[in-house]
Amino acid sequence: MTRFAKSSSEAPRQARPRRVLVLIYEDAQILDIAGPVQLLSAAVDPATGRPAYAVELVAERSGPVRTTSGLTLTADKGFDDLAPADLARTDTFIVSGGNGSRAESENEALLAFVRKAARPARRVVSICTGAIILAAAGLLKGRRAATHWAYAPAMRQRFTDVAVDDDAIYVRDGKFWTSAGVTAGMDLALALIEEDLGRDMALTLARHHVMYLMRPGGQSQFSAQLAAQYAGDARLARICAYIIENPRADLTVPALAARAAMSERSFARHFVSETGFTPAQFVERARLDEACRRLAGGNASLDAVSADAGFGAAERMRRAFIRHLGVTPGRYRERFHTARRDAPIHQEGHAHAYLHSYL
Repeated sequence: MTRFAKSSSEAPRQARPRRVLVLIYEDAQILDIAGPVQLLSAAVDPATGRPAYAVELVAERSGPVRTTSGLTLTADKGFDDLAPADLARTDTFIVSGGNGSRAESENEALLAFVRKAARPARRVVSICTGAIILAAAGLLKGRRAATHWAYAPAMRQRFTDVAVDDDAIYVRDGKFWTSAGVTAGMDLALALIEEDLGRDMALTLARHHVMYLMRPGGQSQFSAQLAAQYAGDARLARICAYIIENPRADLTVPALAARAAMSERSFARHFVSETGFTPAQFVERARLDEACRRLAGGNASLDAVSADAGFGAAERMRRAFIRHLGVTPGRYRERFHTARRDAPIHQEGHAHAYLHSYL
């Protein structure tokens, strides 16, 4: 099992676009569908300047399919429209997530199609609770899989033979790729594009879609900033902001409790209640977020980054990166340092064809 796609700087020339089938159903989450589809549809094969993927939406029956937002998508084909020979041409099979996934995970007709479509596909992908459908089809047995953190406990309880990761943005286990919800599906799509077309194309797509960063699969679904915004107690909200803004400060429980004018015991108890983290966990995640920003946006040494992010010794930062992201700081910088790179659109010979469906 690997949690990160390998970068492919020299993708093989494709005679025709890679075929992608995206499974949709009533009450699917539209962003779980539209995000990955937009990125894949915009991707261009650097070797030919032509569209790299041909995306088709498939549902139990062709025609309109209502999503959770009330917007309607149109399925290009129904299950009965796809013969085994058609499915054999599938490169990537994607199962979307959404509120309807629980009902569909008991739909035997849909599960039979998922098994049939997954068998010949080079890659099988789920977005958010689409992992529940893959698990119900028996495809994740003995595998590690990601899903939205809110649904992970129920998935873990229902499918005891699946190692559910409720923290990673996405996980790869063999040909199966699973992700957390909504924006994590776009991160996974970029990883697929990087594997197929190279890092430059993935980075260019990220920049043109104004994505802040190509996040690694092991990146946590949680961040210190979001937890800070969740705190309703004004005193603790100020403490969270202080931690984020001053990662090098003394951020021990005694120091933070004194700043909040609370006893250490009361501070620690209320902090967990407000943020979902212990003070030590929040401090480490805040420092990790700061280190990630510095690694992605600058060229300072790892020792300097570690000191500025509040870790002190670089080895301490390294252990935090491996624990939370499954990757070393050096590897993180190598793969996700995007801020100073020019978009390849200005370098590719086929730049005029780039983002044909986007611009």
